[in-house]
Amino acid sequence: MSTSVAENVLPPKGKPKWLRVKLPTGKKYTQLRGLVDKYDLNTICTSGSCPNMGECWGEGTATFMILGNICTRSCGFCGVRTGRPETVDWAEPEKVARSIKIMNIKHAVLTSVDRDDLKDMGSIIWAETVKAVRRMNPETTMETLIPDFQGISTHLDRIIKVAPEVISHNMETVKRLTREVRIQAKYERSLEVLDYLKKNGANRTKSGIMLGLGEEENEVITTMEDLRKVDVDVITIGQYLQPSKKHLPVKQFILPEQFKKYEEIGLEMGFRHVESGALVRSSYKAHKHIH
Repeated sequence: MSTSVAENVLPPKGKPKWLRVKLPTGKKYTQLRGLVDKYDLNTICTSGSCPNMGECWGEGTATFMILGNICTRSCGFCGVRTGRPETVDWAEPEKVARSIKIMNIKHAVLTSVDRDDLKDMGSIIWAETVKAVRRMNPETTMETLIPDFQGISTHLDRIIKVAPEVISHNMETVKRLTREVRIQAKYERSLEVLDYLKKNGANRTKSGIMLGLGEEENEVITTMEDLRKVDVDVITIGQYLQPSKKHLPVKQFILPEQFKKYEEIGLEMGFRHVESGALVRSSYKAHKHIH
């Protein structure tokens, strides 16, 4: 491990103080929480217990997961259940659009489980959801945080065609750790997906990585360089936290000054936006990434 990282990480002996989050508060948060409970709306913010929920909701941003909550992949970092997914709900696009309207969301982030069991890998529902949100919420902007769709251009084209303001796909980790962290994914394929999106008309592309899985500073910087080579506009860098004892352990807690260093490096590389911090998640400050 490079000296600079060794100085700017902590071994995982209890959660450090900068990872302790205050409970979300505020009038806007309370109002949205009430609507979510009343109408049984499904947001990643609540189901994933996101530490930034109060801040994002206060700014009119929320994240919605489509295509069910059972994934066909078994990534070592992810808390979503793996197994045989349920039948596709073709009414889901309208349900999501209605949720966004009820919550009066200004900027919606859409994401999904991987659906390798489907011929279209869920890309049709993806496109229909974006169109439904546009019909019902014409002033709402959108980010689509998509799976890799196994790199198949037909499926990626469906997302490009409906033109969300941002299309994102996460690298999640550095190349050396990809096989362990994202068992059925490939580092190069994710880069190829991001490259294809930008070259074929995506308005803006975005990706995210987690730290604390044993990566070295030079590997993080190489990943950032790889993303810039395919013209990715926005990068998010956050601390990995273990969802359960069955998941990959945290190898290190990254200190705030190291996150700041990555932010400075990323801006120097030419990223439009760099969100780098322990509590940063994929959709953190997402409403700013359209500008």
